[in-house]
Amino acid sequence: MKPRDVQVLPIGIDTTVLRSRSWTRLRFEIEYALAKGTTANSYLIQADKIALIDPPGETFTQIYLAALQQRLDLTRLDYVILGHVNPNRAATIKALLDLAPQITFVCSNPGAINLRSALPDRDLKIIVMRGEETLDIGKGHHLQFIPTPSPRWPDEICTYDPQTEILYTDKLFGAHICGDQVFDEGWEIFSEDRRYYYDCLMAPHARQVETALDKLSDLPVRLYATGHGPLVRYALIELTQAYRQWSQQQTAQDTTVALLYASAYGNTATLAQAIARGVTKAGVGVEAINCEFAEPSEIQAAVEKSAGFIIGSPTLGGHAPTPIQTALGIVLSTATSSKVAGVFGSYGWSGEAIDLIEGKLRDAGYRFGFETLRVKFKPTDVTLQLCEQAGTDFAQALKKAKKVRSPQQQATTVEQAVGRIAGSLCIVTAKQGDVSSAMLASWVSQATFNPPGLTVAVAKDRAIESLMYQGGQFTLNILAEGNHLSLMKHFLKPFAPAEDRFTNISTQMADNGSPILNDALAYLECSVSSRMECGDHWLVYATVENGKLLNSDGVTAVHQRKSGNHY
Repeated sequence: MKPRDVQVLPIGIDTTVLRSRSWTRLRFEIEYALAKGTTANSYLIQADKIALIDPPGETFTQIYLAALQQRLDLTRLDYVILGHVNPNRAATIKALLDLAPQITFVCSNPGAINLRSALPDRDLKIIVMRGEETLDIGKGHHLQFIPTPSPRWPDEICTYDPQTEILYTDKLFGAHICGDQVFDEGWEIFSEDRRYYYDCLMAPHARQVETALDKLSDLPVRLYATGHGPLVRYALIELTQAYRQWSQQQTAQDTTVALLYASAYGNTATLAQAIARGVTKAGVGVEAINCEFAEPSEIQAAVEKSAGFIIGSPTLGGHAPTPIQTALGIVLSTATSSKVAGVFGSYGWSGEAIDLIEGKLRDAGYRFGFETLRVKFKPTDVTLQLCEQAGTDFAQALKKAKKVRSPQQQATTVEQAVGRIAGSLCIVTAKQGDVSSAMLASWVSQATFNPPGLTVAVAKDRAIESLMYQGGQFTLNILAEGNHLSLMKHFLKPFAPAEDRFTNISTQMADNGSPILNDALAYLECSVSSRMECGDHWLVYATVENGKLLNSDGVTAVHQRKSGNHY
């Protein structure tokens, strides 16, 4: 595997990008789950004054500063502009201050508060940008600043340079993918990664994304200088329109969940992000609220509008932080007992806050959409799978309750006709690291002779969906008529979040790492080549890398239906 490095390239007049590259997965957060590496993009504008934008986190501190010093005498550095401030970035900022104590920081007001909190022992020079102020660093680089706050990054600010028409977008429009390509020529190859990045990071606060898009829409931009992944030059219009469309889809959902949380060290926020991903992939909207930065009226409005609410808290000194206690009081006085509830949290040595919240809600008579999630210290891959599936279960419970209240409708003649399309019964299995999953599938079809390939339709709210992105591996186990009923019954039953699907099932490991069911008629080892969004499903196209007939006398089990509006 390639070592981490820093890629440097001019991108405009007096302007250079420094891309700190990690070729492997950077952290156990849901946004990195596709495991394609990432880049932390930083920018240097060398005009009459010199400005550095968004130095990376501590993972890259040493190699980044070494690359920067090769190109700049740090005693000449005037400004460090911070799109957002988090603890991960503090190590790099400290090291930068040691080398260049003269620098002035430029950030939003919440960013200044976070910066002083991260570096309490330093006498910091800070210019606060609230949206109207500009910073002239000479040679036409008259920088403008646009606050684009969200619950996850309440201090976020974008920077616009009219001289180069570059918009430095911080978290917006990024993707977690590492490569040699700096710009996004042939941008279609990045579409899936950009969509996944949006779904994980932006969908839970789509309303704020729409506000940000409105603020940025009048700027004449030729390049989005993103915080992660390829810079956006060739897909400017398409990606902007996609963000608008995806955000409108989220805000238009008629069923929503209020996701209320606070996070001391980032762990609870990571769990919240994974839960939100599970909720949104099931077709339910999320209103994520960071209670540390929200007004009580905002919390109340979100809870009143929602069909259910989820509260997440760290435990600090044996208690829930004050903003969570305030939010819990608002929930108990606002939310009717018909709303579905959920509780999660992270803790170090004890988890009293989680127990307190759960106890208060149970005493008030709320029904829970998933078992309370307690995570000690930093989350793992398995923890994130647990949280995502808990979010999906929560959303499905809301949709099921809504369906029960709606009058049952008879299948139309078209649906009856569509239901006569028969498909072979299969079990799709997949394993990635410590995470595994499986599902019963009948919407399977051979798609190509050369290379041998097939398509599988996967509902968006399926747990296995997160393992079936481009480059992912899975095994298609084709069931035999006669002995398929027991396997069908097993894989159709409801599983708890992150529950092992293969308990008491006879399996062996395929070459691609996915389980083979020993009682299957045949199996095919597959590699995902592409996928297409089709209404409430993803259509996954995969090439067949290997396979074997396990029972030469068997006949393929076929699924017969009477209606096209259910499986």
